[in-house]
Amino acid sequence: MVSTADRAKGPARTSVWLEGKAGPAGAAGAAGRGRKSGGHPHGLDRDKIIDATVRLLDTEGAAKFSMRRLAAELNVTAMSVYWYVDTKDDLLELALDAVFGTLELPDVGAEGDWREQLRELAAGFRTLLVRHPWVSALIGTFLNIGPHSMGFSLAVQQVMRNTGLPPEGQMGGLAAVFHFVYGFGAIEGHFKERCAAAGVSQDEYFRQAMGAISEAPEFKENFESAAELMEARGGQTVEEMRERDFGFALDLLIDGIEAMVARA
Repeated sequence: MVSTADRAKGPARTSVWLEGKAGPAGAAGAAGRGRKSGGHPHGLDRDKIIDATVRLLDTEGAAKFSMRRLAAELNVTAMSVYWYVDTKDDLLELALDAVFGTLELPDVGAEGDWREQLRELAAGFRTLLVRHPWVSALIGTFLNIGPHSMGFSLAVQQVMRNTGLPPEGQMGGLAAVFHFVYGFGAIEGHFKERCAAAGVSQDEYFRQAMGAISEAPEFKENFESAAELMEARGGQTVEEMRERDFGFALDLLIDGIEAMVARA
């Protein structure tokens, strides 16, 4: 356990996974120290703390999350939580890896269809970003090298090898697909979060926005062509339009990979 003074003055860690603090041995040691000093609450362990952290992040967002708020959720003192994690950042990084553990990874053996493997991984990553909007910011904040995150990363890398792209092109192919999914899922997740906070449905919010744009003098001239694009886009709801867009964009990327394989 790190003292409050040390937490305040110490430099930020690069990753909890590089400090020897994230494994089962570290958790067991912390629990033992808590019991010895009488600070270990009955029934509390690191898994319960991480689960509660994920729930709070899902319901209240990262901006409102604090160790004090987490302790209240667990009905313990904040110092009790610090027996299991040294800093708030450590806990956020552990929570980030935990949600990656909910992904169902396809069998990425070379004998499978890499296109379907890629679609399954892309869809799972998108679902994760939408279900947990706080994840998109943390992915860019932390190294994201926990065991569950690495399992996903290794599966993605294997699928890229299965495509037949030359080695020098595989990371570019990975970036094209999963940076697209990251951006798409992050925007989708935050849009849904904003609609929920405003107390309106996605379709209501979309209609309000389109109505405001159509009536604004500076946008009226170009709104007709934009309306035609929206009509051609298809779908009666925001969800339907989004599904069409995602599927079409992913097909474009897969076709692009096939074209680059043929060129190579």
